[in-house]
Amino acid sequence: MKKIYEGKTKDVFSLDNGNVLLKFKDDCTGKDGVFDPGENTVGLKIDGIGKENLKTSIYYFELLKKAGIKTHYVSANIDEATMEVLPGKVFGHGLEVICRLVATGSFIRRYGEYIADGTVLEGGYVECTFKNDEKGDPLVTGEGLVALGIMSAEMFESLKAQTLAITKIVADDLKTIGLDLWDIKFEFGYNNGEVILIDEIASGNMRVYKDGVIVTPVELTKFILNR
Repeated sequence: MKKIYEGKTKDVFSLDNGNVLLKFKDDCTGKDGVFDPGENTVGLKIDGIGKENLKTSIYYFELLKKAGIKTHYVSANIDEATMEVLPGKVFGHGLEVICRLVATGSFIRRYGEYIADGTVLEGGYVECTFKNDEKGDPLVTGEGLVALGIMSAEMFESLKAQTLAITKIVADDLKTIGLDLWDIKFEFGYNNGEVILIDEIASGNMRVYKDGVIVTPVELTKFILNR
């Protein structure tokens, strides 16, 4: 295998069969030792969370497959904390897509003068940020992505529609075990010109509450997998 990318929470390797291998790590995004999926830097390490995130990703990728939503997922090896995926080209130098069901976190830090923390965002609110640590993962609009030549307008509409559909599937699933999804972060790429979900669907990429109290990534994984 050849390492082709070292990320915050995963390393990426190329495979001889043309696919890609993701190696999950125990790093989580946050600040000053406090977990926050909205942060763009590694803020803490949680022993074993890499494998737990992988298990959660497998669960949701299989759920999406049953719903007829195509992703890059091929197979996984939990013991080695790895997942084999289809090759997918990223948009630009990497694009993160956040779907917000409730206003909180960085959304409130930006727009708190207009909206109260905890306000429900009816229908879900989709926003995109470039993966650029030096610039603090700047926001970019759909029109901006088209103007910059990063994707076509049709690709953006597909990305947005898939984001809302996937978020609803995850939120509805969590609701069955008494959990409320507030926001979730995805990455999309394209394979043979088709926009598909890439990366992972992990506890560390979503903000979830139970009875008004935020659930940690470790606790969330236990809730999801031990139902």
